[in-house]
Amino acid sequence: MKIDITLRQSQALRGIAILGIILHNYCHFLKFAVKENEYTFSPEKPRQLLEKLSALDGDLFIHVLSFFGHYGVPVFLFVSGYGLVRKYEAPLSAPKAPPTAPDEAPPSAPEGATNVPAHNAIEAPSGAVGGASGAVGGASGALGRASGASSGAFLWRHFKKLFRLMIWGYLLFVAVYFLRNGNGAEVYGWDRVAAQLTMTVNFLYEHPDRVIKPGPYWFFGLMLQLYALYIFVIHRWRNRWLLLGLAVGCWLVQVAMPTADALNFVRYNFVGGVLPFVAGVWVARAGLSSVPSLRGTEGGAEAALGETTVSALCVFVAMLFVFAGSFWFHSWLWVPLFVVIGAVATVRLLPEWLLKPCAWVGGISASLFVMHPLLRELIIPHYRHTDIYYGIVVYVLASVAAAMLLSWLTAKKK
Repeated sequence: MKIDITLRQSQALRGIAILGIILHNYCHFLKFAVKENEYTFSPEKPRQLLEKLSALDGDLFIHVLSFFGHYGVPVFLFVSGYGLVRKYEAPLSAPKAPPTAPDEAPPSAPEGATNVPAHNAIEAPSGAVGGASGAVGGASGALGRASGASSGAFLWRHFKKLFRLMIWGYLLFVAVYFLRNGNGAEVYGWDRVAAQLTMTVNFLYEHPDRVIKPGPYWFFGLMLQLYALYIFVIHRWRNRWLLLGLAVGCWLVQVAMPTADALNFVRYNFVGGVLPFVAGVWVARAGLSSVPSLRGTEGGAEAALGETTVSALCVFVAMLFVFAGSFWFHSWLWVPLFVVIGAVATVRLLPEWLLKPCAWVGGISASLFVMHPLLRELIIPHYRHTDIYYGIVVYVLASVAAAMLLSWLTAKKK
């Protein structure tokens, strides 16, 4: 079944994902909150959440966000995989047509999909579409089965985009950390700084969780690895069996990890993010294929039940699996896929009055991702023991304000 994700929906997905991430990154720092299974698995954590749910704990909001909020990451990865295909592969699948202007989407693309910066999940602060590097009709967009040189240029271009975004928050965070703590020289040794700036910190250290600070910046290294995987492997061999092989292979690698430390390491790298990423690639390529959509086709599921009914059913099944699957290791490895299914179905159900603000947040999601660790560092010490919910409100509003400022500054420099 083809699923066409519009520009507004992709932005809404990013908006919902980033809100989950920033709230999770605050809530799980509260000592009483139920902790998540993100990089390693412990059966005790979902049991603790179940106890809180059964007791109708007054802080359920915090427990749920602490436990589930990090699943905004696979939503970002899905949108990234989807956007890469619609940006770089749509010209290869589209029927021949007169050349389009650099910032114009090919006629065959659904609304906003081909030229959407969806793959720039954390790299386009302004959320703007188009631009020289986003030209799907030009040489940089129509990569085809890219040569080594063009593949290297692709990776270098995306590295620079990530770096230009990361450097703002990183320098501010380092400065604040040195002012507030006495161990800055130890935490920010030259090797760790160099590894973070080159986005290689994820795999250069045995315990990346102990050396990456601010912690959320591990995502920059992950995205660079996935960009490399896309341009050197996925884009060259446009084969569904390859995508399936990557997903199954990375699942088996995680299953085979002998220790929690080993699992932690591989999940900080591309192995842990391949499943939602290739799901985005798969869905985007299905949308570009010549196979007609089931929507509106006689006898098709959506024609029989209606798109709203199908989406609502997907949300229900996804929620059920995400919750129940969190209790066992093997099902936990597949939870990100159902998170993505539920998120996509949710944005297809949202009324315009909800879709619009979510999409607005998605438009500044890149800057929000960069700035929220700094605001957490400044705000959480003042509210983590008293006025907890007031502190969360202050944190979110301050993060949004800082993200708007960064978006404005970076837009002015373009």
